[in-house]
Amino acid sequence: MALKELLEVAVVDDTSVSRGLLVAALEEIGLRNIEIYKNGQEALDGLKRHPRHLVISDMNMPKLDGLQLLEALRGHEPTSQVGFVLVTGRSDATLIERGRQFRMNNYLEKPIDAPKMKRCIEAIVGSID
Repeated sequence: MALKELLEVAVVDDTSVSRGLLVAALEEIGLRNIEIYKNGQEALDGLKRHPRHLVISDMNMPKLDGLQLLEALRGHEPTSQVGFVLVTGRSDATLIERGRQFRMNNYLEKPIDAPKMKRCIEAIVGSID
């Protein structure tokens, strides 16, 4: 069985259009086990109850931004090893370095498409096919 059939992914974004684009890219590359959260706090609460293999989170959100979510996940033992991809409209060096301090696995710069998403995920987990 291919990894893409087993991989559980959480998408976290406060904007419905962005959530839709992220989910569409994931579905286009064959991922189907997708949980959607509308903000960082909702994601943290949900992931503490049911950890996923991979979290794909927007940076700028109310309540908890992407890096605050990452820090909280790393500080909670059951979610401390989850794969984490930060989605951002700008990939400045300071932001990326802050993410790496909390063991961010990868990042995606908007706009997102399926090939870019696949490369990003495979850099973390290996081939999903």
